[in-house]
Amino acid sequence: MAFDRKRQAQAVLRGLRKLYPDAHCELDHSSPLELIVATILSAQCTDKRVNLVTPRLFKKYKTAAAFAAADDRTLEAEIRSTGFFRSKAASIKQMARALVERHGGLVPKTMEELLELRGVARKTANVVLGTAYGIPAGVVVDTHIRRVAYRLGLTGEKEPEKIERDLMAAVPKKDWIYFGHALIWHGRRVCRAAAPDCPGCLLNETCPKRGV
Repeated sequence: MAFDRKRQAQAVLRGLRKLYPDAHCELDHSSPLELIVATILSAQCTDKRVNLVTPRLFKKYKTAAAFAAADDRTLEAEIRSTGFFRSKAASIKQMARALVERHGGLVPKTMEELLELRGVARKTANVVLGTAYGIPAGVVVDTHIRRVAYRLGLTGEKEPEKIERDLMAAVPKKDWIYFGHALIWHGRRVCRAAAPDCPGCLLNETCPKRGV
C-alpha cells in the first residue's frame, strides 16, 4: 500500500495534541513589531538567547520609527550575542524604515507585503501571520521542522518552500499554525538532531524514522 501522507499527518497531529496541547511560539513578544524583530534575531540563534536580549531592546525601541532611527553601532552591540549582528541590525533598521514609510509604522497582514520587507522570508512571514494575527497563510519551516517532517515521512524534500508545500497539502489548513508550533516543540524536546528519543516518543509507532 502506498504511503498516505494525509493519513500520516492526521496521526501525527493526534499525537502532537496529546504531547503539546498548549504549543505556542516561544519568542517573547507583546506586539507584531516585537515578534517580527525577535524572529529576525532568531535566525541561526536559539529562542532562549533571543529572549535574553529582547526585553531591554523592546523597552528602548517601542515603535518602528524608533528602530529605524537607531544608531547602527549601538543596535549592533545590543544584539551582538544573537550572532550575525551586523546583518541582523541592518535588516531590522531597513524593515522598520519600510514599515514607517509604507505601512504607517504597522506590521502588514499579508504574505506579499511581509515578503517585501528586508530580513523577512516565508518562515518569518508565517510566524508573524500565524502567531500575531492568527492567519494561516502557510506552515512555518525551520531547521526543526525540516528534520522532523522528513523523519515522520511528511516530506521527502530538502528545500524549505517545497517542504512547506508538502505540509500544506497533507495538514488541514485549520491546523497549520498549531502544527508548526507543535512540530518545533517536538524537535526541541524529543526528536533532536543528534539524539532523537525514539523509545520515549509518543509518535514512535507511526513514525517511519526516515534518516534515523
